[in-house]
Amino acid sequence: MTEASRRPGRLGIGIIGAGRVGAVLGAALRAAGHAIVGVHALSEASRTRAEALLPDVPILQIPEIVERSEVVLFAVPDDELGPLVSGLASGGHFTAGQILVHTSGRYGTDVLEPGREAGTVGLAIHPAMTFTGLSLDLTRLRTASFGVTAGAAFLPIAQALVVEMGGEPVVIAEGDRPLYHAALAHASNHTVTLIGQASQILESIGVDKPGEMLGPLVRASVDNALASGDAALTGPVVRGDVGTVVSHRDILQGFATEEDAPDIGAAYLGLARASAERAHRRGVLSDESFRGILRALALDEGPRRESGDPDQ
Repeated sequence: MTEASRRPGRLGIGIIGAGRVGAVLGAALRAAGHAIVGVHALSEASRTRAEALLPDVPILQIPEIVERSEVVLFAVPDDELGPLVSGLASGGHFTAGQILVHTSGRYGTDVLEPGREAGTVGLAIHPAMTFTGLSLDLTRLRTASFGVTAGAAFLPIAQALVVEMGGEPVVIAEGDRPLYHAALAHASNHTVTLIGQASQILESIGVDKPGEMLGPLVRASVDNALASGDAALTGPVVRGDVGTVVSHRDILQGFATEEDAPDIGAAYLGLARASAERAHRRGVLSDESFRGILRALALDEGPRRESGDPDQ
């Protein structure tokens, strides 16, 4: 018996969804001494992942997992969560005192409301990180924040589970969950898209390993942005270098046509404008330079109405 398993308050936890998130969090909770009583895994990939990260844990059907568990961890796609909880509630599968936990960033605890009629407790714990579904994710959890939402009386339970997995709980209000999730998706998913676009461009001119070229630049940019926010923004837009922006616009429009990649030019125009607007609001980009950049982007609407604008 391990030291963790001898601690008081150990729980029997069932994992519904052996995707990249569910299997890893299950392994982290198991390492904290909790008993994983069963896991639901449909695909061959999920079964393989469960066997690797949760060895000797039985693969069971969902009702059986719920029946055996003190804590039910739902790690399923957002759109499946509500119907699944409602179906289990209407089928009478939940019991009083049972703890229902989900890992969706989009939802707080309202999505677990059907279970409350049976006396369950609802918790939302969303890890703000991307997952590979491999054991290396367990190390990454130790530096990850979790968006945590729960009723005041049960918030300490959610926070304790996160701490046991090595994460840092950050309380997010129920009504703020959609905006919270949008912020994380915008930062993470769109960063991947931008790097994919830049890599495609570099590959088209013969760069064999674009990741090696982009890596130091992108890592430094991300580190600087995390430390300094908008103050870390550099480049031709912030300098008001209209000629360079025009060159980028034209060459990327041509690239989009030749490579059938219309998303690249559109992304550049949209993000260049966003960068210009944020720099202008901060006073880094003058009114004149701001107008010049908008003209270069073929989006010349003039500056926002602000005090100090000589044209207003």
